[in-house]
Amino acid sequence: MEISGNFEGVGMEVGVKDEVLTVIAPLKGTPAEKAGVEAGDKILQIDETPTYNLTIDEAVDMIRGEKGTEVVLTVAREGESETIEIPITRGVIQIPTIDTELRNDGVFVISLYNFSGNATSAFEEALKEFVETDSEKLILDLRGNPGGYLQAAVEMASYFLDSGEVVVRETGRGGEEVEVYRSKGYDIFDQELDMVVLVNRGSASASEILAGALSENNVATLVGEKTFGKGSVQEVVEITPETSLKVTIAKWLTPNGVSFSEEGLTPDVEVELNSDELNSGNDKQMERAVELLLEN
Repeated sequence: MEISGNFEGVGMEVGVKDEVLTVIAPLKGTPAEKAGVEAGDKILQIDETPTYNLTIDEAVDMIRGEKGTEVVLTVAREGESETIEIPITRGVIQIPTIDTELRNDGVFVISLYNFSGNATSAFEEALKEFVETDSEKLILDLRGNPGGYLQAAVEMASYFLDSGEVVVRETGRGGEEVEVYRSKGYDIFDQELDMVVLVNRGSASASEILAGALSENNVATLVGEKTFGKGSVQEVVEITPETSLKVTIAKWLTPNGVSFSEEGLTPDVEVELNSDELNSGNDKQMERAVELLLEN
C-alpha cells in the first residue's frame, strides 16, 4: 500500500505472515472493504494465479489495476472450513487519514487510519479539537490501521509521554539493541486524561508501536483483539540484475521488550468482534471502551 496520495486498485495492505500472503487490513471505504475482505484473510490465489511463489511486489501488481476492472481473490479465513472467492471491482483509492467525533456521553474519539506523510499534522489538529471540548476521556481507534512511517508513531506518542520515555526499541538480527526511539516530550496532557486505545488484528506496524508505547508507559488501556504482529525491518538485497532477496535485518520491540512480529500485542481487555456484528452497528469493542472510560 502507498502511504500518501491515491492510486487505482482495491485498497488494502498485504504482508506475509507464516509464509502466506495475508491481508493486514482493508482501508476504510474502499472496494476491498465493501467486498468483504477482512484483516487476517490468507490470499491463496489472485484470479487464476496461486500466490505461494509470488513476491509481495508481484502480488500487489496483480491485485492493482485500472478502475472498473475486476480481480477475484481466493482466501482462507479463520473459522471457515472452505476457501472463499471474493470478486472486487477496482476503483480510485483515496487514502483516508483521520476522523474525529465528540459523542453525546462526552467521550472524544479519534479514528486514525494510517501513519502517512500528513498523519502527524492531522493528529495534532485532532488533539487540539479534543482539548477544546474540555473532555478528559479519549478513545484512539487504531483498528484496521496497517501502519506507515515509524517517525509518525514516535511524534504521536510524544504528545502523551515525558521527554526521554521509550517509544520503541530496535534490535538487530542477533538480538542486540541497535537503536531506541524516545519521546520528544510534548506531553500536553495532565494526569486527568483517561484514555483507551482500540486495536484489532488489522492494527499493524506503526499502530502497534504507538499502542505499545501508550500502554506500557501507563497512558492508555488497550481494548479489542490481538494485533497483527508486523514488527520487522527489512532490506532488499540484489542477487542478480533480475532477482532480489528481502532480508529481515532488525525487529521492533515495545518499551518492555515485547516483539511485535513474534507476538503482536494482547489487549488489556479482550473483546472479539466479527464483521457481521460491526456491519450491523453492534460495535462491542467501542462500547466496552466507552464503559471503561465512564466508570472512571
